[in-house]
Amino acid sequence: MQPSPPTRIVRKTTTELVLDAMRGRILSGEFAPGSALRQELLAEELGVSRIPVREALRLLSAEGLVDTIAHKGAFVSMLSKAEVQEFFDIRKRLEPWIIREAIPNISEADLQRAEQLVREMDSTDPGRWGALNWELHESLYRAAQRPAALGMVRALHEKSERYFRFQVVNVPIRQQAHREHMELIALCRAGQADKAEAMLEQHIGDAAEQILAIVDRLLGGAAVAAD
Repeated sequence: MQPSPPTRIVRKTTTELVLDAMRGRILSGEFAPGSALRQELLAEELGVSRIPVREALRLLSAEGLVDTIAHKGAFVSMLSKAEVQEFFDIRKRLEPWIIREAIPNISEADLQRAEQLVREMDSTDPGRWGALNWELHESLYRAAQRPAALGMVRALHEKSERYFRFQVVNVPIRQQAHREHMELIALCRAGQADKAEAMLEQHIGDAAEQILAIVDRLLGGAAVAAD
């Protein structure tokens, strides 16, 4: 028997370390919505050059957590309770209908893929959770064969993704999402469309309440910082 190859130790780059640190401080509310992110101050505080800070800001901008304004600099993205409410109100009306349409046609391969994605979501970092969450929902919805509706839902998930990052740093919320996703998959497997539809509506409503509470807290912190 051939010996197993040694496990490689993968070390994070300076940019990745800076990115993790800055993302964590944004998601925790330490960097409040609307606050300026000065490259030179961050570089000095983190003990690095400005290059990894600049690259981290670019990546955070791509994640929707940072806004870069020409001639002014980088700022923590502002949050909107009205935006969250509208996104989730539409999802609550559209996605339960899609899951009902999908259940008669959903395959075991779709369900197994969904279960695999739930397991991946358990250990992924907040920057990846939202994308995996969409892959999970898409794997269940695709069988509905409603491409226009699926496109609308995809757009809503993409627009909501930055809010998911604030939600999933909370371990109990992650655990709740795991339970609810696995329950939804089980209902789909059993062909229980009525229960799956009701459960999905509740799942989306719970996520909206959690995110709205977090946005309230972060915006309250931003107001205090402004004072």
